[in-house]
Amino acid sequence: MYRVLIGSAVALFLVACANTAPPPVMSTRVAADSAARDSAAHQAHVNYVRVINSNDIDSLASMFTDDVVFLAANDKPIVGKAAVRAWADGYYKAFHTKWDKPQREFVVSGDYAFERYDYTSTDTPKAGGKPIVDTGWGFVVYHHDADGTWRVARDAFGPDHPPTAKQ
Repeated sequence: MYRVLIGSAVALFLVACANTAPPPVMSTRVAADSAARDSAAHQAHVNYVRVINSNDIDSLASMFTDDVVFLAANDKPIVGKAAVRAWADGYYKAFHTKWDKPQREFVVSGDYAFERYDYTSTDTPKAGGKPIVDTGWGFVVYHHDADGTWRVARDAFGPDHPPTAKQ
């Protein structure tokens, strides 16, 4: 009886092992395509900082999806490319800006990339006056559009300090 049980167990083990499919292997092409897509997504961050610092509204607007949303701390959401463009145009008319935005996290998932960053902004009033330096945090969602370009779909940001009291 003992031999029958051992024999049955061995037979079941062999059958189970024989029916196990090998794990899927990622093809070299898929891996290369994925690496190229990730690299292009990371380049979107570089491009975004570059166009912010260009202080050129047309360049900046070219980085937005049509349904872009800006979520600025202590402000209402700014929804849609036309609304965000108008908001940024007012900002550029009032200030010459320079942003440093080091990445803290960057994850690519399909047609979306998610970025967490810190920032230091220096806004020099065009009407004159001392530059205004601010520091804070942000979270960007990039979307890989049908034309192959990674664009900003969402940007949420705010200072890393309490708001200053209004005088």
